[in-house]
Amino acid sequence: QDYPLLDEAEYPTAYDHLYSMTDEILASGEVDHADDFEWEFYIVDDDEVLNAFAAPGGYIWIYSGLINFLEYEDEVSGVMGHEIAHSANRHTTEQLTRVYGYSLVADMLLGEGAGAAVGEIAAGLVFLDFSRDNEAESDEFSVYYLCETQYAANGAAGFFDKLLDAGSVQVPEFLSTHPSSKSRVTDINSHAESLSCSTDPYSDGDLQEFK
Repeated sequence: QDYPLLDEAEYPTAYDHLYSMTDEILASGEVDHADDFEWEFYIVDDDEVLNAFAAPGGYIWIYSGLINFLEYEDEVSGVMGHEIAHSANRHTTEQLTRVYGYSLVADMLLGEGAGAAVGEIAAGLVFLDFSRDNEAESDEFSVYYLCETQYAANGAAGFFDKLLDAGSVQVPEFLSTHPSSKSRVTDINSHAESLSCSTDPYSDGDLQEFK
C-alpha cells in the first residue's frame, strides 16, 4: 500500500498549521517525552481515507481525508492529542516490538534510519490493534493535553460525535476494534468536566484554510 505524503516544501502553510497546533499540545507540560522524541508530523495525501496513526519516537501521520471530514480545530486537535498519547505512552512501541522485534523499533526510537524503518512497517502501523485500555488512556490523555491549550479539552469527543452523526460513513481503520464512539463521547466529556477544563470551541482558527 502506498502512503503518498504532501511535500512540506510544496504545502508549507498546511504544515505550519499542523505544527502550530501540535506544538501547543507538546508545550502543555503534560506530554511525556515532549523533549525526547523527534515529534515529526506528516499529512498523507488521500482524501478517501479517514485515518491517523503514530509510530514510536513521535512520528505521526494524519490523512487529508480525515482533516477534510472534520469541522472544527478542536476535533483535529483531539485526534492529534490522541495519537500523540499513543506515542508518548509507548503504546505503539509495545505493539510493534511484539510484532516486529526490538531491533527495528529501537532504530526508530533512536532516530537511526527512522524513515526507512517507517516505510518498512507503515502498513503494520495502520492496522495496529490497541487494547481498550490503551484507547481509553489515549482519550483521557488527549483531555489532559488540550486542557492546557486554547482548544476545547473534549475535542476528541467532537470527532466521535461527527462519526455518529455521519452514520453510514465507514468507521476509520484505527477505530474499528475500539470501544463504541458513543461511550467514548460520554467518557471524554465526563473527564473534561471532572478536571474543570474548558470545552468552549476554539473560534480563532481557520480550519477551512487548512483544508
